[in-house]
Amino acid sequence: MTQCDVIIVGGGPAGSSCAWQLRRRGVECLILDKAHFPRPKLCAGWITPEVVADLEMDPATYPYRFLTFDVTQIHLYGLTVKQRAPQHSIRRYEFDDWLLKRSGAPFVQHVVRRIERQRDRYVIDDEFECRYLIGAGGTACPVFRHLFRDANPRNRWLQVVALEHELPLAWEDPDCHLWFFERGLPGYSWYVPKQDGYLNLGVGGIATRLKSKGQHVHKHWEHLLSRLRRRGLIGGSLELQPQGYSYYMRDQVDIGRSGNAFVIGDSAGLATRDMAEGIGPAIRSGLRVANAIANGSDYDPGSVSAYSLPSRVSRRALEYLLLRGNMKNRG
Repeated sequence: MTQCDVIIVGGGPAGSSCAWQLRRRGVECLILDKAHFPRPKLCAGWITPEVVADLEMDPATYPYRFLTFDVTQIHLYGLTVKQRAPQHSIRRYEFDDWLLKRSGAPFVQHVVRRIERQRDRYVIDDEFECRYLIGAGGTACPVFRHLFRDANPRNRWLQVVALEHELPLAWEDPDCHLWFFERGLPGYSWYVPKQDGYLNLGVGGIATRLKSKGQHVHKHWEHLLSRLRRRGLIGGSLELQPQGYSYYMRDQVDIGRSGNAFVIGDSAGLATRDMAEGIGPAIRSGLRVANAIANGSDYDPGSVSAYSLPSRVSRRALEYLLLRGNMKNRG
């Protein structure tokens, strides 16, 4: 049986960032993930300057596609606001592999099926044993499922469903575009350009509100494509096959730790309540758990911000518009 002080289940941004910080603090760890890296990952691939700072990244030396767009065009109820604040885009296929390798942690491809707590240790599939166990495996994380689900169940009123497609395309518009609440969508659609001729398109919304309206996310996807074709941003003959995924926006996160087990990132449902951003909270929670283990201190998920936008007015307004009708169901 392989023994280690810390085992991290999930090698995405949350798990890799946690491993990177643990090893910098002198704590050895092992990462388990069901996938082989690099691997495709559904995500818009938008990262903020705060993420770059948290990871101590130098964009000049980052070896893969990294695009800075100085303007984000926000389209809301027929109005367009040009937000002139630098934001960045990456390809998750490259970014996640880079983070994993940079962590320097040993990696084992393994599908976790069973987790048992034996006194002060955790045993995974009778193959791995550790003192500290960290769940970083996303919405379907087995650590959450085995150790946290009963005490901290998902809030279905905060479930996001999304469709997206990333493709090689010689885009002409270098700005990021976000269309909020079009045709009753309880969410937004996006156009995110990436370096060297890649483009990510997607649409996402609150699942329960879509259902209550009798809407389907595929209809909003078709509307996005029609809009982009009318604007000349994509060709009319371009065939796109979007893929779907689901995750949870931030609730009143009560439990991020149980014994010496932790959940971070989407495993803990930490996507922000205004922009449904997942990468930033994943990385911040991973770094905080690493420091808690290294310091022997507590970990409070509430220390990870529930919002992406700096303006209190803007983020509260978006939160309300996204979740109105669901706000009374937060608990």
